[in-house]
Amino acid sequence: MKATALHLALIGDHNPDVPAHQAIPVALQLAADSLGLKVHLQWIDTDTLTPATPLHGFDGFWCVPASPYRDTDGALRAIRFAREQRRPFLGTCGGFQHAVLEYARNALGWADAEHGELAPQAQRAVITPLSCSLVEAADTVRLTPYTRIADAYGTLDIEEGYRCRYGMNPEFAQALLERELIPSGHDSAGDLRAVELLDHPFFVATLFQPERAALRGITPPLAIALLKACQETVA
Repeated sequence: MKATALHLALIGDHNPDVPAHQAIPVALQLAADSLGLKVHLQWIDTDTLTPATPLHGFDGFWCVPASPYRDTDGALRAIRFAREQRRPFLGTCGGFQHAVLEYARNALGWADAEHGELAPQAQRAVITPLSCSLVEAADTVRLTPYTRIADAYGTLDIEEGYRCRYGMNPEFAQALLERELIPSGHDSAGDLRAVELLDHPFFVATLFQPERAALRGITPPLAIALLKACQETVA
């Protein structure tokens, strides 16, 4: 039986001036309308996410752009819940960065893994400045066949926009991507732009911001895919 209403948590420190924060509720409403669903959204600021914060009531999670967050551990706590409890998850821009950091710390056991924006001198900074900053930039992305993101878009070649300065540290990419976390999208220069988890209903993270298309009235394919995954897991 299909759910008529889905409850999604938006993980990040809400700022109405951030274009991505303006776009995400629009994107999810467009996606819900296209699927004939109702969607209830709740913004959860990272500094309110404690070990006691109830998360089981959410059908899915979107970790949003505009980091550094006020509380990195709070954001990682929600991401870990989605990963371990197999709840559909989408991370964009800062959400990508923190999904990689959470995986490094808690799935690979790298307790010293850090985000280079917060700890630039860390020996194991798994997130570091991009070789070319992608602020208000657009580029083509080649998706990996047979991945969830490729299935969402229905094509292997897409064009997306960015507002991002940090990505996965190439020094640790091989070790990060040799198990459940796999590369699922690269830009025209061959640099990693999307990852996802194997053996998870839906766990996708992108450095680009697909939600921005909603501000032009376009329903982002990943918003539809996220809601479909939520619908399937609660059916």
